[in-house]
Amino acid sequence: MESSTVDNVRNFLMQERDEHRKFLERVGDQIHREPMHDTEWVRVTTLGCCREVGRASFILSTPESRILVDCGDKPGAEGEVPYLQIPEANPIADLDAVVLTHAHLDHSALLPLLFKYGYDGPVYTTQATRDLMGLLQLDYLDVAAKEGRTPPYESAMVREELKHTITVDYGNVTDIAPDIKLTLHNAGHILGSAVAHFHVGDGFHNVVFSGDIHHTDTRLFNGASNDFPRVESLIMESTYGRRNDYQTDQEDSERKVTELINDTYEQDGIVVIPAFAVGRSQELMLVLEEAMREDRLRTMPIYLDGMIREATAIHTAYPEFLRDGLRQRILHDDENPFLADQFQQVDGGQEMREDIAGGEPCIILSTSGMVTGGPIMSWLELLGNDPKNTLIFVGYQAQGTLGRRIQSGRREIPFSDRGSRSEQLTLRFDVESVSGFSGHADRNGLEDFVGTMNPRPERVLCVHGDESSTDQFSSGLYQKFNIRTQSPKNMETFRFD
Repeated sequence: MESSTVDNVRNFLMQERDEHRKFLERVGDQIHREPMHDTEWVRVTTLGCCREVGRASFILSTPESRILVDCGDKPGAEGEVPYLQIPEANPIADLDAVVLTHAHLDHSALLPLLFKYGYDGPVYTTQATRDLMGLLQLDYLDVAAKEGRTPPYESAMVREELKHTITVDYGNVTDIAPDIKLTLHNAGHILGSAVAHFHVGDGFHNVVFSGDIHHTDTRLFNGASNDFPRVESLIMESTYGRRNDYQTDQEDSERKVTELINDTYEQDGIVVIPAFAVGRSQELMLVLEEAMREDRLRTMPIYLDGMIREATAIHTAYPEFLRDGLRQRILHDDENPFLADQFQQVDGGQEMREDIAGGEPCIILSTSGMVTGGPIMSWLELLGNDPKNTLIFVGYQAQGTLGRRIQSGRREIPFSDRGSRSEQLTLRFDVESVSGFSGHADRNGLEDFVGTMNPRPERVLCVHGDESSTDQFSSGLYQKFNIRTQSPKNMETFRFD
């Protein structure tokens, strides 16, 4: 499962290692400058991702330091970017550090833009996230160019970002500013995803940014860690924060997907599943490989379209981030399920897609997961008109995305013929949704994450969810745990004394 794109990222880091070493020495000198200790306070400013899903970005500031946490885009809403222009974020060149919780584009897509605006400091994240973010950002630029959109930055900025990245292992305490220490913990969401714990001053205040979390174990990862010595303030994702946001049991979800695929096979149809290249695709690959191996699912080709194969190669390269049993199979049992014969890469472009669409029953995993562009658009065109085929949603579909509109029942959709001709496309295939595969915790999981923290935080800001999700989750936490909670808007600043 080798990948030239993955190799390019790795080769670049090797080629630039001397310059990177000098950069690390400079960062170390800046971190250990003498702090002033005039007054003590902590502020969190919301630059995005409040009462919405997407464009995650926050400023954590103290009298000594300013840290940017995440810098993503908003799925399905071109041009809606984090509010980097507000005074709390400027000048960008003077930020002390950037911390990235994980590589999904709604958290990482616009991070290279900082270097275009003059930032020259470090980016702290896990080693796996470093490789994944470079991969996804380069694909982000490629998709934009193919669809006739102007990319917000050039690939050279991705190179700068990689050169400035400092990797941090889970559990290691790292000085990132004169008065801030960072510790990353497993978030259980995707490969390398992290909950970021910031220890401010000499024990003055502790702030945790959850990023995106999955609190229970999955086939891929152990559940999110919430074991912190102290937390006064928690900035908490609320994607599935509504009162009735309960996901189907994982076994039931897997059984339903298997049944849908078998039913489609029996009527000589094709199944297409929109999936994120990172996370849901690998989870589904494990489910499908096991079901075919155990004869619960008809054996058929599983085509991977988009950056799925490259992202899967990175999963194989970092087995230490995977769940214990899966790591054992890859490292010691020589049973890498990602290398099963059924998995085939779509590498022949549109001509190969047309051949697959006109051929035998099969399964297609294709990006993008929210149907916001990429190869999934070709599959809608090729397969959507045949009622024998099936589209299965297995992940969250954000408001404003084409995926949400199709999931909600829209069958006449706008379609652009590769950036030129625009028309309406009529979908006649079966559309199904199966919960239980999401990389996000449901309402129970979110409450358990907070409720099992010891000690619990004094306040929680509920973010990364639509307005009903953040409001209902905020209210629920207050009522259940008697914690001060808020559902902030974008461009608000909260001071913690």
